[in-house]
Amino acid sequence: MRKNAVIQALVAAGLIASAPFASAASNLVFCSEGSPAGFDPGQYTTGTDFDAAAETVFNRLTQFERGGTAVIPGLAEKWDVSPDGLIYTFHLRPGVKFHTTDYFKPTREFNADDVLFTFQRMLDKDHPFRKAYPTEFPYFTDMGMDANIAKVEKVDDRTVKFTLNGVDAAFIQNLAMSFASIQSAEYADQLLKAGKAADINQKPIGTGPFVFKRYQKDAQIRFAGNKDYWQPGDVKIDNLIFAINTDASVRMQKLKAGECQVTLFPRPADLDALKKDPNLNMPSQPGFNLGYIAYNVTHKPFDKLEVRQALDMAVNKKAIIDAVYQGAGQLAVNGMPPTQWSYDESIKDAGYNPEQAKELLKAAGVKEGTEITLWAMPVQRPYNPNAKLMAEMLQADWAKVGIKAKIVSYEWGEYIKRAKGGEHDAMLIGWSGDNGDPDNWLGTLYGCDAVDGNNFSKWCDAGYDKLIKQAKATPDQAQRTEMYKQAQHILKDQVPITPIAHSTVYQPMRKNVQDFKISPFALNSFYGVGVGK
Repeated sequence: MRKNAVIQALVAAGLIASAPFASAASNLVFCSEGSPAGFDPGQYTTGTDFDAAAETVFNRLTQFERGGTAVIPGLAEKWDVSPDGLIYTFHLRPGVKFHTTDYFKPTREFNADDVLFTFQRMLDKDHPFRKAYPTEFPYFTDMGMDANIAKVEKVDDRTVKFTLNGVDAAFIQNLAMSFASIQSAEYADQLLKAGKAADINQKPIGTGPFVFKRYQKDAQIRFAGNKDYWQPGDVKIDNLIFAINTDASVRMQKLKAGECQVTLFPRPADLDALKKDPNLNMPSQPGFNLGYIAYNVTHKPFDKLEVRQALDMAVNKKAIIDAVYQGAGQLAVNGMPPTQWSYDESIKDAGYNPEQAKELLKAAGVKEGTEITLWAMPVQRPYNPNAKLMAEMLQADWAKVGIKAKIVSYEWGEYIKRAKGGEHDAMLIGWSGDNGDPDNWLGTLYGCDAVDGNNFSKWCDAGYDKLIKQAKATPDQAQRTEMYKQAQHILKDQVPITPIAHSTVYQPMRKNVQDFKISPFALNSFYGVGVGK
């Protein structure tokens, strides 16, 4: 007993690895792939950030069922929608408690004030908290929610009313997404009075299944199971530890050694060995994702359609899929996966044609030897298991048509930040669907509202934008489908992106992990998950 106590004390101090401590049945170590940029979900757009905060510390008014795309009640027990589709009234769940930590002790339960604070901060640039801690909310604005939400009103402590300017067919799904995580208004007031508003991004307080304990960048994040969670049966882990390592081979070694129980993004080359390990399970499912190249149309020569068409034709997709995805990828043609309803199967690729690419570049006045930057992600994502290798192959493909690509990379948070600022020429990026709605692809990634956010091409086409906005405001799914199909043709013709692949998602874990479900949205949630002996 004394020996175990000493080991646990050393682990808590970060002086030895967490494996001995994590071997207890009520502890789970997740070998994650990167450090979060912060813990305020509204500020971010990547799964790395959402896993570390939205999926652990927070809840939303609505939520997705575990492992599925259906929307179920969250912090709102139920909701009503007006006949014209413009007013949503949410009836809030009673008895929900915010976390108690060494930096915050709530004096009241969750109520309407928390919903108002969460959304008013995103809506109002003059909000006192936002002025004290200036930040943007890219998901919220990329989806046009800042323009479409006319007002958020408190009816009483347990009732909140949202009034929209126009019909949004995906509004309930959008509120279940990570960026809409509900913050504590009381905690925000405390931070504001103390002059520490920025702590909302470093010391999170939520209502979720796990309570934030501490974070060591590039090393670990520690959470404790929330004993006061409003769905107590969902918390089966006493301690949840994110062990951060960007190297996939190291993550797999740790998993095999039992130093972590769940990990993600195995290298395709490791799949066979992992499947044969008797101590591991390897659940998988078709990826609801897309890996692609984004061309920054605000940079020359990418402002010319012929140049984008040429670079698109010069990409040998089959060779890339064989080398990078190694049997776990499907060639992508369109701006979203074929499993998304409204996908247009009539759209075809231009095909690999370096000779025609050369002619297009010559016609566009692009000289042989023209230099561009090609950004490559520093981390594995579900849609791209090896961005470095993909970038090297693209570099070789484009060299064959006279374009010299310099490969550039940054730490993941910096990569996204600089790309949103438009510093890149061409970049490797991708997406895993967030809510099962076509707008989450066609609007969030390529719409005009997303030009300063997830639209890394900075492409804004008036005809395309009109179509996707009409579709989003149309309740009838058949009519929406037709509009989205038209939009997909414009997207394909204008080539702001080159779709590369949709990858199969594998989630390696120890056999003693109980009831973990793969998210179609590439998030990692540990509520409802247990660890056996």
